Amino acid sequence: MKVSIIGAGSWGTALANLLVSNNHQVLIYDVDTKLVEEINNNHTNESKLKGVKIDVNVRATTNLNEVLTFSKIVVLSVPTKVSRIVLNNIKETITESKIFVNTSKGIEPDTGLRISEIVYEILTDKYVESFVALTGPSHAEEVAIGLPTVVTAASNNFESAKLIQQIFSNDFSFRVYTLNDLVGAELGGALKNIYAIASGMLTGLEYGDNARAALITRALVEMERLAVAMGASSKTLSGLVGVGDLIVTTTSYHSRNFQAGLALAKGNNLQEAVSSIPMVVEGARTTLSAYQMARKLNIETPIIDAVYDIIYQEKNVEVTIKALMKRSLKEEFTEL
Repeated sequence: MKVSIIGAGSWGTALANLLVSNNHQVLIYDVDTKLVEEINNNHTNESKLKGVKIDVNVRATTNLNEVLTFSKIVVLSVPTKVSRIVLNNIKETITESKIFVNTSKGIEPDTGLRISEIVYEILTDKYVESFVALTGPSHAEEVAIGLPTVVTAASNNFESAKLIQQIFSNDFSFRVYTLNDLVGAELGGALKNIYAIASGMLTGLEYGDNARAALITRALVEMERLAVAMGASSKTLSGLVGVGDLIVTTTSYHSRNFQAGLALAKGNNLQEAVSSIPMVVEGARTTLSAYQMARKLNIETPIIDAVYDIIYQEKNVEVTIKALMKRSLKEEFTEL
């Protein structure tokens, strides 16, 4: 089949390699002319996937109309913070409905909208045949070189989820499950980035394995309560898009959110931490979104609150973490 990809970042490029290896035709769109030329001529993307060779059959373009007319399936692989800009550009160009597949993981601040909600708000049912979130425990760096990875295609449209499952799956490196809880899939993928920042902080302070295990366990309880209050199924958070994604992003140096936490633990502020990382740190914006939503829903989220205080109130990392340990003692399964 033919697949269009919007965004030649690490994920867009990695998925292009995967799809071509699955014998599909791929066209990537990006606004960066030099990057498009690098992909087409050198078959590399050194700024996003250093040392990775891109399949010669992967093509790239700066022509939005070309990529939108190339395929019925459009993969959105751009950071959440530019989603509205990209989608408004698509709205001005698109002429027929498409199946949209999203790979970014974030929640929009102030509105609290998930990516699927933004897509439908801007493009409406007229141009969105269906929406699929391709998400789960996965680093682009590993997918790009064919290391075994298992993710989920979540959608309210079962047939579209099955189609994406078939297109992206293979017998040697990439396995896709289907899921009908789109809300849970999007929230799990977004919220786990907050805890990756927290995990990076713990690692930067050399707090050890016990602290990280406690963080992951309590984070799962916290994200499940918030996600369920926002319409997700609790069962979803026990799967790949919940605990699976939480584990990989809180324990890996591949995670840009984890790296941001390390920088914050060293005394850097948010701007300094983010600028030290070449790719977008989705967890910073999601922290603000989740904090706002938790206050609106009256959900107790001490870890999210702590990360929010460190990032946006510039509170001391070590003092804030110690304050979590001083909270009143509770039963494990009744209170956070």
